[in-house]
Amino acid sequence: MALLLAILPGIAQVKNVYGYLYCHMSRDGEWTAFALSRDGENWHDLNGGKEVYDTKSLSQIEGGARDAYVARSADGKSFVMVTTDMCVAKSHQWSNYGINLLKSKDLCNWTAVTFDFRKGPAIFCDPESPDVYKDYSGIRRVWAPQVMWDEDYTWKDGTRGGYFIYYSLLNSKEDKYDRVFYSYADRTFTKLTKPRLLFDWGYATIDADIVKVKADGKYHMMIKKEGGKRGIFATYSDKLTGPWPEPDEKDFVRFEGNKQCEGASAFQLAGDDTWRVGYVEYSSNPTKYRICKADKFLRNFHSPSDIKGVKAPQHGSFLQLTKKEYKRLEKFFGK
Repeated sequence: MALLLAILPGIAQVKNVYGYLYCHMSRDGEWTAFALSRDGENWHDLNGGKEVYDTKSLSQIEGGARDAYVARSADGKSFVMVTTDMCVAKSHQWSNYGINLLKSKDLCNWTAVTFDFRKGPAIFCDPESPDVYKDYSGIRRVWAPQVMWDEDYTWKDGTRGGYFIYYSLLNSKEDKYDRVFYSYADRTFTKLTKPRLLFDWGYATIDADIVKVKADGKYHMMIKKEGGKRGIFATYSDKLTGPWPEPDEKDFVRFEGNKQCEGASAFQLAGDDTWRVGYVEYSSNPTKYRICKADKFLRNFHSPSDIKGVKAPQHGSFLQLTKKEYKRLEKFFGK
């Protein structure tokens, strides 16, 4: 495929990278915004930092979108995005009930399906599978979904490949704390399997970010854990579905001290086998969005700095772009 250099599990690597997309929730409102960069360090907002699609129509539960995560589709030619369907400004509560699955051929025009987890088994495509809850009506948080392609997943009819979507869940009737679960979406990105528990460490965990690291061949997870030390921690697994051991409390983003951090998103720049990790530092007022560096093993975090050129950065993700994609976004949304 001319567009791609290689497809690793969950990662489509662009040949001849021209620039980068930062896809994020806006700190000015609960919508998805875009910013572009040629070098991955200096950014500029598209559309003045305003929403890049009609949030109210594509977030069909609460009309708000948070925690946007964008990725290339399985064929490398189109794109998928997942968001938290949530609007604190409307509900005045830090709770929500579902997620949005969006897809686009050009990063400019999007369609979406919304999954309201309170409705229970009827919304999922595998009714024969066991349920993790007796009563889904107690769902009070479905937070920070992320997505990657899993070529090894096999559907009931023998079809190979699915989108691995992972997120935090809290059911007020049956849970004591938030845990990370996963589902699979089909190639159309419109069908979703029932939640499955990814891990349970005995305390609340949110904002998981999983990448495949070429240097050691393992899946690495960056995550905010509410138990023990504050910060963003790392854990590792040979398989997407685990087992995921509890993080080593010595292996974490430590340079923010006692400040509160969340929303990690690891990415790489073209021609560089080391890593960058974006994250939210929300103890400060206003909230900061920071990017630090790590080695090729996604360890030894260092050199944190505030993101440059983005008006209202918040929890988001990063994507390598071709020249055609970059220029199309600038033309569609305005530089």
